[in-house]
Order: sequence, then structure tokens, then C-alpha cells
Amino acid sequence: MEQIKNFISIRDEVITLLENKKYLKARSELMNLNEVDIAEILEEAIEQLGINMAIILFRMLPKDTAVEVFSHLPSDDQVTIIDAITDKETEFIISELDFDDMIDVMEELPANIVDKILTKTSKAERHRINTFLKYPEDTAGSLMTPDYITLARGMTVKQALAHIKKEGMDSETVYTCYIKDAGRRLMGIVSLRNLVTSDDDDLIDDMMVDNPVYVHVNDNQEDVSEVFKRYNFLAMPVVDREHRLVGIITADDMLDVIEEETTEDFERMGGIIDSGEQEYFDTPVFKHVWNRLPWLILLMVAAMVTGAVIGHFESLLANVTVLAVYMPMLMGTGGNSGSQAATLIIRGMAVGDIELRDFPKVLFKEFRVGIIIGIALSLFNVLRLHFIDHKSLGLIITVCFALLFIVVIAKCIGSMLPMLAKRIGIDPALMAAPMISSLTDMFSCLVYFSLANLVLSYFGGI
Repeated sequence: MEQIKNFISIRDEVITLLENKKYLKARSELMNLNEVDIAEILEEAIEQLGINMAIILFRMLPKDTAVEVFSHLPSDDQVTIIDAITDKETEFIISELDFDDMIDVMEELPANIVDKILTKTSKAERHRINTFLKYPEDTAGSLMTPDYITLARGMTVKQALAHIKKEGMDSETVYTCYIKDAGRRLMGIVSLRNLVTSDDDDLIDDMMVDNPVYVHVNDNQEDVSEVFKRYNFLAMPVVDREHRLVGIITADDMLDVIEEETTEDFERMGGIIDSGEQEYFDTPVFKHVWNRLPWLILLMVAAMVTGAVIGHFESLLANVTVLAVYMPMLMGTGGNSGSQAATLIIRGMAVGDIELRDFPKVLFKEFRVGIIIGIALSLFNVLRLHFIDHKSLGLIITVCFALLFIVVIAKCIGSMLPMLAKRIGIDPALMAAPMISSLTDMFSCLVYFSLANLVLSYFGGI
């Protein structure tokens, strides 16, 4: 916590120094910081002081530091900097980036700049870049890097370690090494830990893990993140249709994917169409409108159905106006109950605890949970309606039994909809709070007024 406070203080001081054109002092302050922190300050400088002042700051950094800082910037700021610096500076930055970071940057750059960069690269490098640029977005192929350590079968531990020392600086990671056959097919993996704790004369064939976990180049990034979370790997091999090793995905790249997928789920749970990678303040007002309006229209239509249900019982409500007093409580409790269940089910499916085949078990469990919670809430309302509100027996029965049925129905809806959504290929997060609340409102009104009619006909009044 203290480090964050210190960083905020340094960030504000650097921005002030830049405003006052005290560049050398600003640079001196930056040199004591991590590249991630410098990137955040540069991002702040672009926003507050403009790109020209930010470029002065960027050019004051040592070249190696500048490349590392560039890799931590948001993609829109990377493009802004590329537009402001010279072609020679651009070529240097691109050439020094890790391969996967370079591909990410080039995917965002205008085509004419990409063409300029490609003309300055070797034929082999150009072919490699073009190959990676062709992988569809949001797939394993678009996330992977070709910079990894490969070992040959028959190597001794001593030979393997010597190879790692020679090639390690150009690799994304050295913690896991990959064994391929002559046809580049993935045969196994061996960890650096096993190598450094084994005798020099031991063969890597005897310690490699056969049939390792891997993903395919066309696997969706969300599916890849699930594999990472399941096995807690630092890196994952990526193979093509012929099982040839074409790259690896590292954990740091998956953190960005998990953040992106989590953001997407939160947006959908709030009834918002995906906003992409743009941050809140960078998203235009009309884009915000477009992201939110369609779902609001759909939910408004659902609310109109609820209104039609209420309209159907208009005469009952006109004769027994006290029923209106308890409608908000019943509808709110139903919506909250359904949202609780949906949140747990969506989370359970996301982490792999719940699968589609568990549908009957989930429904039965939520049904039991709903009965117990419904009875508890109903008993609480019996005491309130009788001792505090002093209502009639007919109204107490109507409200409390309606509450019990509504909670049970809401729990079942909240658990069923996300699973049904996944079954038909829709993101379960779409069936979260807004949609479930709208459905439970409709059922709440239907159950409440139907019970009121029954009680009215039996008791002759409420």
C-alpha cells in the first residue's frame, strides 16, 4: 500500500516537472521506477499533456527501457506513439519487442506502417510474421509466440542445459522445454527444475512428460484460459492439425485474456453489448449508447409483458388496493433470489465445477434451497404482517404463500437459464441480473394475483 502511495506521488511530480519543462529531473525520477510504472506515467502524460510532451519523455528513456515501457502501454497509446515517432524509431521498437508483443502491436497498426516494417525485415522473419498475423483474433494462434526452447531426444542433461544457456535469452520462457521429433510433432516436455536437479549424464528421454497437455491454434482464447486455470501452467504448447508444435502461450498473456473475458462477462451481466478493449473514458458517448440501448429495449419489452399481467388483474387490484403495497417487496425478492442463483451457477460453470450434465442436480438443489429460503422469509413476513401491520388472515396467506412460490420459481429460473444459454451456444452471462429480474417480475405478479384471486374466492375478502 505504501508503494502505491509513493508511486502516485512520484507520478504527479513527474507530470508537474514535465509541465515546467524540467526534463532531466523528470527522467531522473523515472529511472528509479519499474517499466510498468513508467508506462502508466507515460499514459498519464499522453492524456494530460498531449502526445508531443509525452514523446519528449519517451525519447529520454534508454532504448531498452523504452521498448519495455512501450510493451506495457495500451494498444491505442502504442499506435499514438508510433504515429508520432520516426520510421527508424518504429523499426527499432518493433524489432526489439518480444515476438507475441510485436504481433499484437502490428495488428493494431495501419497497413501502410506494417508494410514499411515488413520491407525492412528478412524474408524468413517476414514469413513468420505474416503466418502469425493470419491467425483469427481471439484464438490460441493469435496469442502464441514462436520463441521457446526445444530439445532433441537423446540429449543428456548436460547438453540440454548448455543449449538452454545458449538459446535462453531469445526465448519467452526457459522454465519448460519442449521435445519434438524430426517432423516437428510434439513428443513431450521437460521442466527446468527436473534438469537442474538431475545428474549431467541422465537422458532427457527418461524424464520428459509424454502426452503433455496442449491446445490447438484455432481454439478459442476463453477455452485456452480454462485450460490454464485448470492446470496452473506457466506456459502451454500450441499445435496445428498435424500435431506439430507451432508456438507456446505464456501465463502473462493469459492474464490479459482472463481480464478481457471477465470484463466481457461483467458487461453482459449488466446488459451491455461488448465494448471491446476501449476503456470507459476512451469510449465515445454514442458507442456507450449503442452498447446499452439494445438490451434496455429488450428488457423494456419484458417489463411491458409484466405490465400486461398486472393489467389483466386490474379489477382485482382496483377492489383490493392493499395488494399494491406488497408488490415491490415480492418482485424485488424474486429478482434478488434469481440473481443469487444465476451468479453461483455462472461462476460454477466458469471454473468448471458445474457442467451441462449436472442440470437435474442443480435444479433439484436450487429447488430445495428455494423452499428453505422461501419458508424462512415467509415466516418473517407472517410476524411482520400480523404484529406490526395488523393485516387480515387472507392477506397474510396471500403474501406469504406468494413469497414462498416466487422464491422457489426465481431460484429455478436463475439456475436453469445460464445452463440453457450455454447449451444453445449463448454466453451464460447474458442470462444474469437484468434478464432474470425481468422474468421473475412477470412470474411474481402472475403468482401473486392468482393466489389473491383464490384466497378472495375462498375467504370472501382479503
